[in-house]
Amino acid sequence: MSDDPIRAVADSARDHDVVPWPAVVDGIGSLSALAGTQGRDSGWIVRENPARPEVSDVAVFTVGSGGVASRGTPEEAGTASTAGVLVAGVYTAAGPDQHLLEGPCWTAVTLDPPGMTAERFLDLRAGALYRVGPTGGFRSVRFACADRPGVMVMRVAATGTGIDGGEPLRVSAADVTATVTEIPMDALGAPGTRTRCVRIESATGGAIVAAAAQHRVDTEDGCRLERVAAIGADTAERTGSGRVVRELRQAWEHGIDGLLAAHGAAWSRRWSSVGIDLPDDPETELAVRFALYQLWTNADAHGESAVGARGISGTDYLGHIFWDADAFVLPAMVSIDPEAAEAIVAYRLRRLGAARERARAAGYRGARFPWESAADGTDVTPRSGFLGGTTVPIRTGILEEHITADIAWAADRYAEWTGRRDFVRTTARELLTETARYWASRCRVDARGQAHLEQVIGPDEYHESVDDNAFTNVMARWNLRRAARLEPEDHTEATEFAAWRALADRIVDQLRPDGRYEQFRGYFGLEPLLAAAVARPPVAADVLLGQHRVTGSQLIKQPDVLMLHHLVPEEVAPASLTPNLDFYGPRTTHGSSLSLPVMATLLARAGRPDSALEMLGPALRLDLDDRNGTTAGGLHMATFGGVWQAMLTGFAGVRVRDGVMRVRPMLPHRWSRLGIAFRVLGRHIRLDITPGGTTVRTDGPVVVAVGGHPVRVVTGESWWPATTKGTM
Repeated sequence: MSDDPIRAVADSARDHDVVPWPAVVDGIGSLSALAGTQGRDSGWIVRENPARPEVSDVAVFTVGSGGVASRGTPEEAGTASTAGVLVAGVYTAAGPDQHLLEGPCWTAVTLDPPGMTAERFLDLRAGALYRVGPTGGFRSVRFACADRPGVMVMRVAATGTGIDGGEPLRVSAADVTATVTEIPMDALGAPGTRTRCVRIESATGGAIVAAAAQHRVDTEDGCRLERVAAIGADTAERTGSGRVVRELRQAWEHGIDGLLAAHGAAWSRRWSSVGIDLPDDPETELAVRFALYQLWTNADAHGESAVGARGISGTDYLGHIFWDADAFVLPAMVSIDPEAAEAIVAYRLRRLGAARERARAAGYRGARFPWESAADGTDVTPRSGFLGGTTVPIRTGILEEHITADIAWAADRYAEWTGRRDFVRTTARELLTETARYWASRCRVDARGQAHLEQVIGPDEYHESVDDNAFTNVMARWNLRRAARLEPEDHTEATEFAAWRALADRIVDQLRPDGRYEQFRGYFGLEPLLAAAVARPPVAADVLLGQHRVTGSQLIKQPDVLMLHHLVPEEVAPASLTPNLDFYGPRTTHGSSLSLPVMATLLARAGRPDSALEMLGPALRLDLDDRNGTTAGGLHMATFGGVWQAMLTGFAGVRVRDGVMRVRPMLPHRWSRLGIAFRVLGRHIRLDITPGGTTVRTDGPVVVAVGGHPVRVVTGESWWPATTKGTM
């Protein structure tokens, strides 16, 4: 390995291109032929796992690009496995029942004889899903072109087994309300090439259009099938079919091997600019790479990106968009693919009108965003659900209002991290002012002049209809102050901004003299129950103890007060992280998949990296082991985003403030080195962190401060020795 760990990763990725892609169809005796006989690729391969139910593999082995994803369904499963193809932002039905529309299956083949067994494994470095039979008699590879969004490629070969491709696209009958339209298309390539183009439209107007071509070749010892599909969302003007047919034709003319080479080169570029090297901890290294791979797979769309809680790897939560996208996925994507992060903000900006209407309907000014959103930005939160088999009301859609400030924060985070400060002064200006306007009208000012936000739900969610939730109040205060920092357009707006600043200073923030924030009014008077007294976290305490008992206790589902230290550390009292970690940590059950990475990040920042790594462990394996039994319904996007943030802003200690990249690493004792590459302030950065100090590499000038060293402009490579023991 070279002296530069991330460069070595990139070099190794480029080397991987010479591992013969066609070997998958020309004959492989075992998985090790691709994985590397000396384990060279062990940090890049995700295999089938006895700890993970087989039903969850279809989510784990998802491939995707540009807002289109295909789950890892075996080729011979056909359309029996539902929701094989999903397109971000394309929905069917209405109201709380609104859900992602299923696209046509493009991977189905018929094998003769049936009943073939083969093992799947995902090559993260190459961005490809392989499937190999025990003797190499069956081989397949599929991938979603990283350089051609929405274009999918599959090659299947068999020895002693017949392959019938049938129709290159097969439409599921699961959604009986959808309308399927056949679209004529001209022949492609050589005689015998089979094509099909279809448009699937929901009753509510969402539509997916797909075109595919395939060619079957008899070989000396069997046969080979090659298939290419182009899939995407269609418009009301029905322009999508022409687009996907053009994309298909261009891809088909490029040839399977040409597509493979270009795709491999695109992934090589990705891993050379964003990645991790942990020579002392291969399990963590692999899990973080899997998180990065799935973030690229599920959230790399440009233009506009509707990132649901499970991305487009499954249909749990119906594909609805929560605060997960804004507070967890966007902060990761802005350091991975800034244009994809901007697309997440664009999704919110284009639904600002619906947010205004919601605020107006409730008697407030400005804009209030819904807790769950889908196609048009109206609230699609269900009104009831099940808890331990009992029907319970769902009140988050009515009371969990902090998402309005979270969305404003996401826009500002994008601008801060990329260095595009003009973004909030222009593109996102209305978003900041309208959300601030909402909080200004939502606050109640009492006779003593204190401002309150009452009857809300904070991130904790175990406690409903509370008053002065610290997270909601402080985020609203941040929103008001941030909007008021904009340059007013006229005297009226200047007066309004001044009023916002004055109101922000009066909002009750629940800070106590000992540095703790009371989570909400009356929280400290609840039963002082600790999570360890119930069960070893993570645990769904509301299911185990019942909703009534949990509501009357200090148990919390996930960080609430501590989320303030995670999102807006400049808005909380100095030195308040440690007392709040010590108090709320033992009371947190981690009943949400969002919880553990946040806590790990904060533990690292607080100088407890060993505890942070232990905390992060279950999150790293959440989907790889299907720890909570829900992976089959889709992968946990917020967890992936949180894992990357834990590495970058926790252990590597990277933060951006006022155009300065500040680095304060905190390595666990078991790590002798952390290599991490990312994007920030318009630059590609590589850090090589050791207990002795940090090497910073940049592809252009960037303002940096590491540890206790003074701020300086860095170009090329610089070395920053550790300033004190345990900090750098």
